[in-house]
Amino acid sequence: MKSLVLAEKPSVAREIARVLGSNRKNKHYIEGDRYIVTWALGHLMELKMPEDYDSGYKTWKMEDLPIIPKHMGIKPIKNTRHQFQAIQQLAKRSDIKDFIIATDAGREGELVARWILEKIKWKKPIQRLWISSQTDRAIRDGFRHLKPSKNYHDLYQSAVCRAKADWLIGLNVSRALTTKYHDSLSAGRVQTPTLFLNYEREKLIKAFKPEPYWTIFATIGGIKATYKKNLYQEQEVKDILAKTKDQRAVIKDITRKAKTERQPLPYDLTELQRDANRRFGFSAKKTSNVLQNLYERHKLVTYPRTDSRYLSQDMKQTMLDRLKAVSSAFQQEVQPVLKNKGNVVAKSVFNDAKVTDHHAIIPTEQPVYFSDLDSDEQKLYRLIALRFLCLFYPSFKYEMIQVHLEIAGEQFQLKEKQIIEDGFKKLEKTRVEDSSLPLDQWRVGKTLSIQEVYSERKMTEPPLRFSEADLLSKMEKYHLGTPATRAEIIERLLSQETIERTNDRLIVTPKGKQLIDLVHPSLKSPDLTAEWERKLENIAKGKENPDIFLKDIVNQTKQLIQDIKHSDQSYKLHNLTGSKCPECGSLMKEIKVRNGKILVCSNHECGHRKHKGPKLSNRRCPHCHKKMEFHQGKAGAYFQCKPCNVVQKADEKKKKVSKREERQLLNKYSQKNNSTVGNSLADALKQALEEKK
Repeated sequence: MKSLVLAEKPSVAREIARVLGSNRKNKHYIEGDRYIVTWALGHLMELKMPEDYDSGYKTWKMEDLPIIPKHMGIKPIKNTRHQFQAIQQLAKRSDIKDFIIATDAGREGELVARWILEKIKWKKPIQRLWISSQTDRAIRDGFRHLKPSKNYHDLYQSAVCRAKADWLIGLNVSRALTTKYHDSLSAGRVQTPTLFLNYEREKLIKAFKPEPYWTIFATIGGIKATYKKNLYQEQEVKDILAKTKDQRAVIKDITRKAKTERQPLPYDLTELQRDANRRFGFSAKKTSNVLQNLYERHKLVTYPRTDSRYLSQDMKQTMLDRLKAVSSAFQQEVQPVLKNKGNVVAKSVFNDAKVTDHHAIIPTEQPVYFSDLDSDEQKLYRLIALRFLCLFYPSFKYEMIQVHLEIAGEQFQLKEKQIIEDGFKKLEKTRVEDSSLPLDQWRVGKTLSIQEVYSERKMTEPPLRFSEADLLSKMEKYHLGTPATRAEIIERLLSQETIERTNDRLIVTPKGKQLIDLVHPSLKSPDLTAEWERKLENIAKGKENPDIFLKDIVNQTKQLIQDIKHSDQSYKLHNLTGSKCPECGSLMKEIKVRNGKILVCSNHECGHRKHKGPKLSNRRCPHCHKKMEFHQGKAGAYFQCKPCNVVQKADEKKKKVSKREERQLLNKYSQKNNSTVGNSLADALKQALEEKK
């Protein structure tokens, strides 16, 4: 008898099958003596659409809303139906004794598997693989310690509630707004409050009025002392400058305060997305994608979609192996702490009570080879590894020194930091500034000469628009979405053209501003949505009734639709052009898509669309690395980068050899030719690459 194992992706299924010794490959599964490993393709099932309940819902009409089915059913996704049918056939085999869920260990992963099991009407035993990394060791250990599926029933209920709530509110409100205002307007339980946060920041910026202020400085022995506060009256500044001119400074007080900065905790997903955005300008979505590669393909980091920054107690014994794995790329940083046999200095990181479904993101026991990673993967792995190494270094200790000075009765001060122990700051490449104050010569009551007293005039500045790092922090504060979904929410707002990126800042578009004005206050309230998210978390922990939650969502949906129906607000299309539709004569709208801009008829019943200008391809210019335009000419298809005036035929692109393939070929051919005197590795590599071509 065999076990049927369901992974979430084909790549993960192949790795699991290899570790389990299943090697007979089929189009839809991989079979062995004990296990048959198959896969989903992300979600294979989805909630039924309105037209699945009643064909009349295909036409969007305000009088049909809200659409609230008595029982919300599921159906196979059309594009991946073939894979669902293959799993359905496997489930009918008489030699299958049980089902092992090996999808991602989280809320959505649970939903992927459970909906498939529900649709195929599975009646046999179910077990759960719950692991936090994709290394061979983790997979083997996980299969030796499979969990009962009933342990994750509440997590599944939370996932179902989330999906149904998003369907009820998102679908009904979006249909109502689109139908009433004749434009594609999308609103939702999480995305609308997220948009509202940006909208509120935009209002603050618009209402801001700059004011002048002055800061007064006194230069003493090349050191700059600062007046006790900023001043907003120019005459007051002039009076103080006149009063302190040609005077001497008296040291009134010197205070020292010892401080300790503890080691930073390892990353959770949101903190990593914030840091990558600040340091490298990565979008949250890009960080998620790169991180998934490090986890799934390279197996170098633990489960990425976590909201915990702590480790469980049982992980203490794995620390030495993880250090050794990191040492191949960080030998200089690891060498000092290896002498301590992998003992973690920051003991507080081990806290079972603060580990949720998964622990923090840290390196696995898999050795790292930077040559196998692209530049983005290297950057992200470096962040994770160095943050992990901080745990093995002492705290950063310093003394905060504050000198209070008096000049002609006016109070000035100097603040500086004196380092006692670098600790984990040694891992940071930026230099930690030490105190430059001549404290051995200064004492209370001493009089000092002043070189100059002067002022600097500045203007108050409005708050900055949010970067993605800022928005992620706000979303986390209000519990908007989960670490796994926040990047997708931001991308959805961008694709809907309610916000746009400009110089790494997020700006609300005219469409976004109008949308916020149209929706009911309850839907845009971050506090209310945070309350819903809290309830979903409680459902996952078995502390909240899912039926009561969904009843509240249904009532909220009815209220939102009634508000839209009775609203007397107006809406103006922000992207109308002067071009007329060749089919019906209505004005065309300009819309940004992934491969350029298109013109779409503003008449929903018409739907005519065409590209505006040339189509952008995925081919990158070899000089500026921007996407090249795709053209069809007399000599055939070609790509063009207009700024650089680079033209390439469509068949010119050569197949690249990956860095991993390059290293494998180098090893293969250097071993094959190691008996040949004078055969260099460069020659071996050249031969390998030539044969690869």
